[in-house]
Amino acid sequence: MSSGNSVVARNVRLLREQRGMSLAELARQAGLAKQTLSTIEQGTGNPTVETLFSIADALGVPVTRLVAEREQVMVVQRGEEVAWHQHGGYASRSLDHVYGSGVIENYLLRIFPAPGDDAVEPSAPHPVGTLEHLYVISGRVRVGPVDYTVELSTGDFVRYPGDRPHIYEALDGEGLVHVVVSVPRVQPGTGATGVARTHDGQPR
Repeated sequence: MSSGNSVVARNVRLLREQRGMSLAELARQAGLAKQTLSTIEQGTGNPTVETLFSIADALGVPVTRLVAEREQVMVVQRGEEVAWHQHGGYASRSLDHVYGSGVIENYLLRIFPAPGDDAVEPSAPHPVGTLEHLYVISGRVRVGPVDYTVELSTGDFVRYPGDRPHIYEALDGEGLVHVVVSVPRVQPGTGATGVARTHDGQPR
C-alpha cells in the first residue's frame, strides 16, 4: 500500500462511517462498483482523479479532504475575509457542515489566561473521527491540536480534528468561543475505544 493510497483509504472510510453510510450506499451515490470502492478503502486501488471527485461529491466534501493527511485537515475562516449573504430581512454566514450520524454537542467556552507562566493543560482527545468547530465571539485565542495550533481573533472560525490532545489558550485576557463537537457514531471495526466524555468531564 503506497502512502498516498493509505491516506485516501483512511479518509474515505472515516468520512463514510461518520455519515453512517454503508459501502454499497456510497458506491451507489458515487456511481462506482462496490468492489472498486472496496479496493480504494483497502488502499489497494489506484483511483483516477474523476473517481476521487465522484466520491468527494457523494460524501459532500472537497476532494482535498480525501487526499490530505488528517493532521493537515484544518479549515480557518478569518472574520474580515468572509462573505455575508442577504436573504430578505437577514444576512447569513456559512461556517461549516456537520454530518450528524452520532452526537452533536454545542458549548460556549470562557477561556481564561493561564496564571503566571503556567503551561496550558491540553484537553483529552475525543473518540476517533471527532471534529471540533470553533467560532470566536470575543477575544484572541490559540486553539487546535497541540502540535498544529492556530491563533484566532473575534469573528474567526476554525474546524480541526478533536480526536487528538488539543488546547484552548487565551492570548489577551478572557476569550469567549462557541464550540460544536461532532462525534461520529461508533461503527464495528473502526477501532474506536474508550468512553466519550463531554467538555465538563461527564460520560456521554
